[in-house]
Amino acid sequence: MAVIGIIPMNVIAWAMLPAAYINPRADVVGGTGPLETALWALTFVLVEDKFRTLFAMLFGAGVAILIERARAGNAAHPLREHYARMAALMAIGLAHAVLLANNDILRSYALTGCLLPIAMRWPVRRLLWAAGGLALLEVTVIALWAVPAITGSDAASSIAAEAQFGAGGDVGYYLDRARETFGERVDRRIGEMPVMVISVFSSLPNNLAAMLLGMALWRGGLLAGEWPRQRLLRLAGWLAGVSLPVLAILAAWSIATDFDAAVTAANALAFSIPFNMALGVAYAALAMALFARGGTLTRRLAAAGRMALSNYLFTSVIFAALFHAWGLGLYGKVGRGAAEALVLLPAACIVLWSAPWLARFRQGPAEWLWRSLAALRPMPFRR
Repeated sequence: MAVIGIIPMNVIAWAMLPAAYINPRADVVGGTGPLETALWALTFVLVEDKFRTLFAMLFGAGVAILIERARAGNAAHPLREHYARMAALMAIGLAHAVLLANNDILRSYALTGCLLPIAMRWPVRRLLWAAGGLALLEVTVIALWAVPAITGSDAASSIAAEAQFGAGGDVGYYLDRARETFGERVDRRIGEMPVMVISVFSSLPNNLAAMLLGMALWRGGLLAGEWPRQRLLRLAGWLAGVSLPVLAILAAWSIATDFDAAVTAANALAFSIPFNMALGVAYAALAMALFARGGTLTRRLAAAGRMALSNYLFTSVIFAALFHAWGLGLYGKVGRGAAEALVLLPAACIVLWSAPWLARFRQGPAEWLWRSLAALRPMPFRR
């Protein structure tokens, strides 16, 4: 579910200028027409950073499960195994970032995952407080920049916001870069590798907060399947009831200002953070309630989740073929509506192929590669 839910935002990063991810005013094709504005509002309220939060929560829970199982099985070096997995994930992420995706998240997950063993023995309450504290820290830091830009009390901040989150910055630069051949892209990205590693630190607080929250939800029984369905639905309803109105107000504020760069960036990067996290938890609760009922679609979604890494990378292959110059070269040529329509292609493939694959193999191809790299030997693959 999470790996499909992140696609509607990922496609924007693949198809459009970087600023368009946050601000539709940077969409050089569709702009802020009625359809584009409506799609932006829907994704801002329902998708943007909600499924990314859910994805990170599940990663954090997965780390906790693997370390706990290793300790319960009297593994000789459970933490060494964990750090080997994170090193292997970093290697996969770097390869992904060089070959395919500018918006790779695996590097950040690998780096953040290295911090999670510190919290392995924390009780649920401490995990929740730590997650909330990190989220509040990020809101505060970004707000300290954003508020002067919004009020106009700091002209430099307003100018910087417009340059980064307004009309899209240097349009020519990004369009020229999109015309690179595959070899030219690889050469450039290899040269940028030090920056690619350092840049992931900026996303560490947000990802760490979500991963700690995922660990708390696992320990508390929600992600372990221990909550009754009615309790899951009550929590989802309460969190959605609190979050959705606030997110709708923030979206309306951005629209009312004609997508002022500072307002729109602050709403996306700061003011929405606690509500994005709350709605991510609501989605987790809804998913657990859905999985409790079973059914064909549920089984297919569960299979997609078991192959989350493979499906994430598979989506990048599809989008690279659509938007890179060595493929169809659609970067900068489609508006938000067309880009969102293209989401159906990888989403349908993920739902259709995951369950049949797992009927024949123990895990997805990328999961097998990850485990094999971490173990420094080929792992069993076929059933």
